[in-house]
Amino acid sequence: MKVLATARSFASYSKEPINKLKDNSIELQLNTKGDIYTEEELKELVKDLDGIIIGVDPLTKDVLKNAKNLSVISKYGVGLDNIDLAYCEDNGIEVKITAGANNDAVADYAFALILAVARRVCEIDAACRKGDWKKRISLDIKNKKLGILGLGAIGKQVALRSRGFDMELYGYDIFEDKEFNEKHNIKFTSVEKIFKECDFISIHLPLTEDTRYLINKDLLSTAKKELIIVNTARGGVINEDDLYQALKNGQIYGAGIDVFEEEPATNSPLLTLDNVIVGSHCSASSTGAIDKMSMMAVDNILETFRKQGKI
Repeated sequence: MKVLATARSFASYSKEPINKLKDNSIELQLNTKGDIYTEEELKELVKDLDGIIIGVDPLTKDVLKNAKNLSVISKYGVGLDNIDLAYCEDNGIEVKITAGANNDAVADYAFALILAVARRVCEIDAACRKGDWKKRISLDIKNKKLGILGLGAIGKQVALRSRGFDMELYGYDIFEDKEFNEKHNIKFTSVEKIFKECDFISIHLPLTEDTRYLINKDLLSTAKKELIIVNTARGGVINEDDLYQALKNGQIYGAGIDVFEEEPATNSPLLTLDNVIVGSHCSASSTGAIDKMSMMAVDNILETFRKQGKI
């Protein structure tokens, strides 16, 4: 039995997940590239796999067609947009996620971006290191309006973190958790209203056909000039060209972007702007989240193998 873990941080702080696979006589192959695998690379790597712990690497139909023995995919995280789910369903490949493992880590990072962009933390730091100690005016957070697009497990944690700042909360999701919204005074409303009313917007939506380029020039044109957008979900939810123009032209104040439509985003024009803080899709990369995701990913694999009588 052979399993590949493409997620680069897998088991990087605790060896317990690796030992658990070994105890069940499963051979583990780690990501030796140190980067995201391409489709061509994966086509070769999957040929003799029984299971895979996948990060953001592309498990397309063309890749999966080469995985004749594959019976389970364990997503290192929760976003499934890099996996051809239809092919998996048609070919009896189980797809599982590590639900809840990184909720706190992503919510922490999202709120860190809100604070850092509003107070121009990175810009001030960079200037000081060059000897420029002039004062830079930034924005307040307390008592401002925060809109959360996607009130799932992570979005709810962002809402809870806002309480110390007495923020007025707005929320959108395809499902409404009335009990949570009422308890935390969240105004459940439309995306359009959130863009018109809010000072900060934090995105926690999955990437689907309905959410792709949901945030575009039309929505951005309705926003306040001091709006800050934070995205720790998926890059394709935002039209990056439209966001770049809005930020460059001062149409909105700033953005914190941890996810891009194409990663690594080395050629993105957003990297040229001082009013943007960028990340390398690392909001879930805390020591605690890595340990939880690694163990849950392994447990997902083992559960399926046991069910199939393979171990």
